Amino acid sequence: MGSLGDHAGAAGAGAGRAGGGDADAVGDEGNARVIAGRYRLDARLGRGGMGTVWRATDLLLGRQVAVKELDRDETLSDTEAAQQRERTLREARAVAQLRHPHIVVVHDVVEHAEQPYIVMELIEGGSLARQIGRTGPLDAQTVARMGIDLLGALSTAHEAGILHRDLKPANVLVERAGGRVVLTDFGIAQVSGATTLTEVGSFVGSPEYTAPERIAGERTGPASDLWSLGALLVTALAGESPFRRDSIGGVLHAVIYEEIRPPERAAPLLPVVSGLLERDPRRRLDAAGAERLLQEYVDTGRMSAPPDGGSGAGRDGAGHGRLAGARRVLLPKPGPALGPRGRQRRAVLITAALVAAVTGGAVSATALLLGRDGDDGKPANTASPTPTTATPSPTVTVTEETPSPGPSTPQAPAGYRLAKDPEGFEIAVPRGFVRRTDGTRVFYASPSGTYRVGIKEAEPEPGGPLAVQRRADDEGPRTNPGYRNGEVTETTRNGRTAALWEFIWDDPGNAGGERQTYDLCWQEGGTMYDVWVSGPAEESEQVRKYFDTAVDTFVRRR
Repeated sequence: MGSLGDHAGAAGAGAGRAGGGDADAVGDEGNARVIAGRYRLDARLGRGGMGTVWRATDLLLGRQVAVKELDRDETLSDTEAAQQRERTLREARAVAQLRHPHIVVVHDVVEHAEQPYIVMELIEGGSLARQIGRTGPLDAQTVARMGIDLLGALSTAHEAGILHRDLKPANVLVERAGGRVVLTDFGIAQVSGATTLTEVGSFVGSPEYTAPERIAGERTGPASDLWSLGALLVTALAGESPFRRDSIGGVLHAVIYEEIRPPERAAPLLPVVSGLLERDPRRRLDAAGAERLLQEYVDTGRMSAPPDGGSGAGRDGAGHGRLAGARRVLLPKPGPALGPRGRQRRAVLITAALVAAVTGGAVSATALLLGRDGDDGKPANTASPTPTTATPSPTVTVTEETPSPGPSTPQAPAGYRLAKDPEGFEIAVPRGFVRRTDGTRVFYASPSGTYRVGIKEAEPEPGGPLAVQRRADDEGPRTNPGYRNGEVTETTRNGRTAALWEFIWDDPGNAGGERQTYDLCWQEGGTMYDVWVSGPAEESEQVRKYFDTAVDTFVRRR
């Protein structure tokens, strides 16, 4: 929908990451919080689906670190809150086992008042997603080197029995000095021999980068991370995921069914991309084969097609652009083998169950995800009563798109009031802010006009929130006088895909001066929402506080 004039942007969630250690004390040093009497939270680096990332100072060792603070969701039950805490602690424990130059270093883990913090090395730079968003696709040599580095990181994790399970551009950091890539956010990592973070049988991940066998609920292994790497390499080469679609249903259908046709920009690395994006994990290119092909390209500028069959090969037409387009994903088999119609029906049901789960539908996971229908389409209780081993009914949680359970009444922090707007939404704004509108947008502004909160609703646009904000960023110099420091980052709001836009501009109007603007755009229930805040650039921390409160409390009522 684009930000015009008095719009806003938001800091990315992909700056340096962090983790924490054991302690009970949370104090203050000046205006900065001190965690465990040791880590001073100096400045917010970004926000993501799981929490806030801070630039911090280790007061004991006198070094800069990154601290990841898990958001506390007051709507969760005690059990759900405990699972969320365990998710963060599990991330720290998993990564702390690993030593590799391309895996983020975990220094410490802190839990205070049942809220965990993870202290990690501070990576001076941003995420691969942000880099692609700002400068566009990368050249094939750069992507090949990046692929080799990430393969090394994944191999180290896999040798330790750890699966990442959420490899995507937002979870790869690029160091500003030297371009070192660092794999981070093992928040849904699965450690061999341990129960998954979210409950037995549940699904967590980012659909555009998730292997089809994981979507189908099958037991997965290192090959699933390699599929994600293949999707990431295409994204780096072409600027967007090969499975990017306008809806979650479209994404799932593309991953499971559609012919995979990498864009022309992926041609230099097509053999390795083809091998990694093989739907059958048994035939997927392995890490050693992928590394060999990528190293060949780095050394010679060319890449040969790997041989069919055996380790490190196994695609139909590998290296020639045909990527198992017609093959259906292998589905779980809790009972007797299914015929072709039964397999197809179960694949459809799995897709339907996932779509329903991520759009808030009430679906019986037992019936849909375990495929209890017989070959003739009749319920399983009409088939042979051959006993089978009981399998837990999977639940489905998709990190990028899962909507919240429904609007709860937002709470206005001290110094704010809850504005129940005539347009049908509620939002917390500072006391004294006055409402006005220009016909398409609603504003709440301070009496002097120095600070402004804006809200806009519109029809969804092609490409979703990220494409909308990127177009707005491109148009920034034309729509905002003195436009500079524009930055767009993919993130989430309440589990839905969102895009954050941040920029500085010069206001020729009543407020005047250099202004900082933050904007969040997301899509929900067939409507695209835009919430932004702007204010004096020299008061950017206050502007950000107003922005965070506006985003956190916005609720649509009708």
